[in-house]
Amino acid sequence: MQAIPKKLYYRIGEVIKIVGVEAHVLRYWETEFPGLAPPKNKAGQRTYRPKDIEQLLMIRQLLYEEGYTIAGARKRLARSTREPAASATPQAEKPAGKVSGRPPGPAQGLSEVRQELEKILTLLERE
Repeated sequence: MQAIPKKLYYRIGEVIKIVGVEAHVLRYWETEFPGLAPPKNKAGQRTYRPKDIEQLLMIRQLLYEEGYTIAGARKRLARSTREPAASATPQAEKPAGKVSGRPPGPAQGLSEVRQELEKILTLLERE
């Protein structure tokens, strides 16, 4: 990742260098995160604003560094835009698999997997 240069608009090539992900990842994130919709210029190229880049950096941090799922990161971003003063991350919304509010542990994860597998088995037995 690079420091963000001071400009009004950035092309996708500049943004991928700043954020540190490939172009197809940015385009995918645009489909998954409703607040991320960079306008296109007359040539049809996406033009990202500094606030878009800040949001992309936050998404990257949530997904790659903190281990959130796409859905978890989407909820986290939605909550942070509604509550801008909330600086600390509550334990209940930490990375994937830790949403229940209980301390994470291998038994909890295995229990959840077992429950899901039992549901799938029940569905398969009905067919």
